Amino acid sequence: MMSANYISTVMLSSSLRYSITNNQAALSKASTEATTGRFADVGLELGATTGGDVTLRADMSFADQLVDTNGLVAGRLDVTQDRITQLSSTATDFLKDLIAARSTDGGGRIILPPASSNLQDLIGALNISYNGSYLFSGINTQNQPITPYTAGSASKNQVDADFAAPPPTGFGFPQSSPSVSSITPAQMQTFLNTTFDAEFASPAWNAKWSSATDQVMQSRISTTEIADTSVSANQIGFRKLAEAYTMMADLGNANLNQSTFQVVVDKAIGLVGSAITDLAALGGSVGTVQQRLTTATDKLKTQKDILNNQIVGMEQVDPTEASVRVNALQTQIQTALALTSQLQKISLINYL
Repeated sequence: MMSANYISTVMLSSSLRYSITNNQAALSKASTEATTGRFADVGLELGATTGGDVTLRADMSFADQLVDTNGLVAGRLDVTQDRITQLSSTATDFLKDLIAARSTDGGGRIILPPASSNLQDLIGALNISYNGSYLFSGINTQNQPITPYTAGSASKNQVDADFAAPPPTGFGFPQSSPSVSSITPAQMQTFLNTTFDAEFASPAWNAKWSSATDQVMQSRISTTEIADTSVSANQIGFRKLAEAYTMMADLGNANLNQSTFQVVVDKAIGLVGSAITDLAALGGSVGTVQQRLTTATDKLKTQKDILNNQIVGMEQVDPTEASVRVNALQTQIQTALALTSQLQKISLINYL
């Protein structure tokens, strides 16, 4: 016995709407893959191997962060190296001035301007900042490391007090006193080697001159390397320069007798010569870190390329195939929409 099967327009319309919805979702996925060249849903496509893909992406992100950080560190080191070179050059020129002034009448007056200028330049160089952080402050990067040497400052007040202190630690009168001419070479030698030297050594240096820490900044420059990436203002070479410039600028040298003045100059010559050697070694250390940083960054970039190739190999889709799917799905959606439109026009009234 034969029976008739009935298919309603409602059922056909529902089927078409369901098809359109599914195809639109598939079209969105295919369009994304055709545009990006990678799976729209990586986790769904890779399944159990998704963990490996996530690990690769984490490693590449870490390498990318290190490359960016190394760029900032490289900028800080470049400025630091420039300042060290500048200070070394200035000290070399000053050494020549000292040698020339030693046996010159009025040498104290001649050497005063460059000594004062160099002291201010030294303080300015050590107080330089980069991206909001002081380069020579050690880990105390938010605070200016060196106190300005001006009237009323802790460093200036201490030098004045030391000079005017009663013998044997001082001379019993200020640097501007006419009595400065009575200071003997032996008295000056003792003062320089004891009281004055102590002001540029710990703890006096840290109390009156510097707020920098001896501990310097460290940065991770690769996945396996950590390097010292800053220089402290407490380095001995900087202290020697500060001492030499201060003694030539503020110990009343213009009024000293010639033999006593030569004692001061000889002390300054020794300090500046030693400081130049110290700065050369310091610049070499910074240069070594700069080279390590360049090498580490190059390796990180290579590592990023390798990781990216591995990620692409796991996530990549064929853009041509994805484009074909996009076109096919668009055709299916358009067809379904056209059929839906035709079904909506069907009415029983047309057949009555």
